Amino acid sequence: MNKLLSIAIPTYNRAGLLDKQLTWLAKSIKGFESECEIIVSDNCSEDDTQEIIKKWQLLLSNITFHNNRNPENIGVMRNIAYCINAAKTQYVWTISDDDRIGDQAIDYIVKTLVQEPDLSLLILNFSCRHEVTGELLYERCYKNATGKTEINGKAVFEKCIQENRSGVQLMSAEVYKTELAQSALKKWPDGIKNLDYQVYLTGFCAFYGSVKISQETYLENAFGTSHWMLKPKVLLQMQYSYSPQLNIKLIEIGYSKAFCHQLVRQHFHENNWRVFFGALKRWPIIAVTTLIPYLGLVGASVLESAVAQQEAVEGRTSQVRSTRNKDN
Repeated sequence: MNKLLSIAIPTYNRAGLLDKQLTWLAKSIKGFESECEIIVSDNCSEDDTQEIIKKWQLLLSNITFHNNRNPENIGVMRNIAYCINAAKTQYVWTISDDDRIGDQAIDYIVKTLVQEPDLSLLILNFSCRHEVTGELLYERCYKNATGKTEINGKAVFEKCIQENRSGVQLMSAEVYKTELAQSALKKWPDGIKNLDYQVYLTGFCAFYGSVKISQETYLENAFGTSHWMLKPKVLLQMQYSYSPQLNIKLIEIGYSKAFCHQLVRQHFHENNWRVFFGALKRWPIIAVTTLIPYLGLVGASVLESAVAQQEAVEGRTSQVRSTRNKDN
C-alpha cells in the first residue's frame, strides 16, 4: 500500500452521471496524481458506461486507473464491497456517481491524511438538497463539527448515528482506513445483503481508532435518489428490516447492548409509518411479514431496557443495604 488514497466509483447504467463525476475528478485530482488511484466498478451496465470509462482512462493515463466490469449485476452493496477490497492504498474513498463533490475535497482529504496518518476514519461534512423540489434540507449534517481529531472514535460514531443517521450512512462522506474497512467486510461477509451496510463499515472503522469530521462541507447529497428510496418494496425493507437489524449487529463490533437496543427504540419512535401503511395497501402480506420481526425486535429492546433498569435499581438498593450494615 504505497499510495495514499483510492477513489472508487461503483456505477450501473448511469453513463451520463459517471461522465460528469469523472470530469470533476480529473479537475480536482490535479497535483495529487502520485498519491491516488482511481477504481471504477461497472455493475454490468447496458448503456455507454464502458465507453465513458475507457475515454477517461486515456485522458487520465498519468494516474493508476482500474476498470472493473462485473460479468453480471451483483447488486449495489456487493459492488461497493468490491471497490473496498480492490483498493491497494492506505485509505479508500468510495463515492457515488451522482453526489456533487466540491473541487477542494481531494485537496482536503489528501492533506489531512498526510498530516494525520493514524486516522481510522475521516468524515466529510455535507449539505443535503431534495432532488425533486430543489429545497436545501440542511446546510451542514454535522452542525457542531470543529474539524478536530477525536481519539475516541467509538464515542464520535455513537453521537453521530443518534443525531443524524444519514451522516454515517452516506457513502461519499466516508473515507476509511483500507485495512479496517476490509476487516469489516471479512467480519460480516453477509452484510452485503443489507442495504444499510455502510453504517456497519463506518461504525467498525470508528470503533478501532480516531475520527475526524470536517468543519466545512465538501459535498452535497441529493436526497430522494438513493437506490432504496426509489423502490417502494426496498424502502419497506430498509425501514423495517435492514436498519433495525444492523443496529443490533453493531454489538458484534463491540458497541454495548444498551446502546444498540437504544438505537432500536429510537428508530421505532422516529419511524415514518407512512411507508408501512402505504405498503400495507399495496402488498399486505409482504408488509405484515416484514413488520412482525421488526416489532419483535422492538419488544426485545424494550424488555432489555426494563431488565437493565431493574438490575440498576436492585444494585443501588443492595449498595444502600450494605452501607447500612457496615454502619451498624
